[in-house]
Amino acid sequence: MSRPYLYEILNLSHYYGSHCALHIERLVLEEGTIVGLTGPNGSGKSTLLKILGFIEKPSEGILRFKGEPAELKDESLRSSVTMLFQDPYLLRRSVFENVAFGLRVRDDVNELAARVHRALQWVGLSPERFARRAWHELSGGEAQRVALAARLVIRPKVLLLDEPTASVDAASASMINDASLMARNEWGATLVISTHDSFWLHALADETLALYDGRLVGSGAKNFILGPWKPAEQGLWEKTLSEGRRLLALPAPYPDAVAVLDASDIRISPTPPDASRGDTVLHGSVTQMIIENGSGRLLVKLASRECSFTSRITQEQATKIGLHPGQSVWIALNAGAFQWF
Repeated sequence: MSRPYLYEILNLSHYYGSHCALHIERLVLEEGTIVGLTGPNGSGKSTLLKILGFIEKPSEGILRFKGEPAELKDESLRSSVTMLFQDPYLLRRSVFENVAFGLRVRDDVNELAARVHRALQWVGLSPERFARRAWHELSGGEAQRVALAARLVIRPKVLLLDEPTASVDAASASMINDASLMARNEWGATLVISTHDSFWLHALADETLALYDGRLVGSGAKNFILGPWKPAEQGLWEKTLSEGRRLLALPAPYPDAVAVLDASDIRISPTPPDASRGDTVLHGSVTQMIIENGSGRLLVKLASRECSFTSRITQEQATKIGLHPGQSVWIALNAGAFQWF
């Protein structure tokens, strides 16, 4: 008999007043995975995390946790799920006491000092330097890492992270990455992570889910292109870019529709490509390259004067054209690749 999914969502909707902030027909999350959530502001990422963390009860639909309706779970099971918010709240006490708080309220204080020190080390903070430091003596990145240590120390089965790298430097983002992997690898934690830092996330997550307007719009690296759009020649629609350039697409359902373009549908060339009907060709440069977790392909962040994109190519393709950060390239998009939401 197969094991139940850790989470299962069926026909779930959540409203704030009359506004539907989230509607998901079906979503399953497996135990021991790292799942990423991407999408623009207001896409429903934080709402979904709060529902998965039992902080908010969905307005409609079914939420199952380990095969059972979530509302039937007792507090001992709910306590295995913890969430780190974008703006970390620290108690007005020392770093040590902030990290130890969760263990104290659980009356789980065996080897307390050693466990707190270990949790600080997990997030790259020296216990000797930070354990006795006051909460107000921390930088933003240090505070975020202390808040993460306070959750890791209880060894949660599920760790939900809402924009964990939003206000931290590159070093702190790297430490959060390492601590997330450690939690999954050391005790099998399941992580669900929401962030705008899609490059950081795609290198870490086993799977990424893209949301827009409260709905799942696919998995993997996506590009969101906002309107307004207007009719153009030959039955196409266009978005006006800077300096009179245009982005061409198949007809939009309405002028303010959002176009979603998969990273694999953005072509890169070191020389101007041959353009066919419906192609938009822009000149830009490579700003960042990473290996996408799971696929082994390269995600390439591209910037032009008009906008930025993420493309996905094979490592063989990148080697063939000598792709590297800072390189000048041509970016091609075909109107037929756009999806509308």
